[in-house]
Amino acid sequence: MTPVLLFVIVALVLAIIGVLSPGLSYLLIIGIVVLAADLVWAAWRLRRSGRRPVR
Repeated sequence: MTPVLLFVIVALVLAIIGVLSPGLSYLLIIGIVVLAADLVWAAWRLRRSGRRPVR
């Protein structure tokens, strides 16, 4: 779960910089996209790790 936490922190930092800086509002969009991609990836990993192979 360390990469997931790292991507969440990166997304939050990008979003905060994008909100506070008038000329860098595109960083807010990038932060939102990174956060959404990270949540999808984390859900996929959790769902996949819960399955056991049928024998």
